[in-house]
Amino acid sequence: MNAETSLAVARAALFGVAAVLLAIAPAGAEAQQFLPQKVVSSTIPANGDVNPYGVAVVPANFPMSGPLNAGDVLVSNFNNQQNLQGTGTTIIQLTPNGEVAPSGSASVFFQGSNLGLTTALGVLQRGFVLVGNVPTTDGTFATLQPGSLLVLDQNGNVISSLTKMLDGPWDLTIVDGFDHARVFVSNVLNGTVTRLDLAVGASNVTVTAAHVIASGYGVAPNDAALILGPTGLAYDPASDILYVASTDDNKVFGVARAGSRNKSEGRGAVVFKNKHLRGPLALTFAPNGHLLAANGDAVNADPNEPSEIVEFTIGGQFIGQMNVDAAEGGAFGLAVANIGNGVTRFAFVDDNAANITVSDTQQ
Repeated sequence: MNAETSLAVARAALFGVAAVLLAIAPAGAEAQQFLPQKVVSSTIPANGDVNPYGVAVVPANFPMSGPLNAGDVLVSNFNNQQNLQGTGTTIIQLTPNGEVAPSGSASVFFQGSNLGLTTALGVLQRGFVLVGNVPTTDGTFATLQPGSLLVLDQNGNVISSLTKMLDGPWDLTIVDGFDHARVFVSNVLNGTVTRLDLAVGASNVTVTAAHVIASGYGVAPNDAALILGPTGLAYDPASDILYVASTDDNKVFGVARAGSRNKSEGRGAVVFKNKHLRGPLALTFAPNGHLLAANGDAVNADPNEPSEIVEFTIGGQFIGQMNVDAAEGGAFGLAVANIGNGVTRFAFVDDNAANITVSDTQQ
């Protein structure tokens, strides 16, 4: 083969390789999607309830005989259509399958009356939903009532109302043992945290013990937020520490021996006190072991850093923050859950826009 023929063969080979690469490039691009898996949907149902507060994700082993599916996101509404605080009556349900609900068409899982559903929203894997209510008669602090913790079955029917050692159940976190559970509840009216020990049966939930395990958190009326007090709770079973986001104090505390103590010894130790805290509300753990707190902006507000979700370590190191809304007061309820197959579901509400954002990440 002469030099000219060899050059022609080499050129043909190179063109062949280029053609193959061009042929496989589109498939490769499809496999490496740039757009994140994300849904933004309205939390406003047909009755016009607004001010979304609590967020919860239905666990993977939840019974499938009702309207709820594993991975569904629930959101509790605090205000009614007239935006009167403490008068919302609905829990909406979102199945994050890519379809969104326009305003006024969010799917309703539960609707009651004279409620004011709070951030205290959680799901028991045996088939129950827990939701706190702190009602008012006219949307003002003067008519604020102690409320209760409602127990709903998997079809959204009220089966009981828990009030023992509760005074304005504002948020909660659950340690779920299937036929039993420990539920930590923050009480916004008296600045305490209660632990409820529950027996979870096939058709009912009963309180076997109730203890106030922390107290002394700041409580104050607030024109924008109605009332400030202890809110978000996140429990670490390995250390037996309950982390408490105290809105009025603008701090996050750690309560030791939270799962075993039967009395209060105060607020616990200060875990996080930082300029990036602006009235922390909801609180949860991220998969990396860090804590996430939603800033409600009622304390230490900064219009240049509105509606932030703040990430920090349990040792008190600030990591970063994410903006939820361009105006203050938008960040409130949030939830992080493993929904199986290595997927983490992150959901948070924008209180200003009355919507829920759900984002999935493959770990």
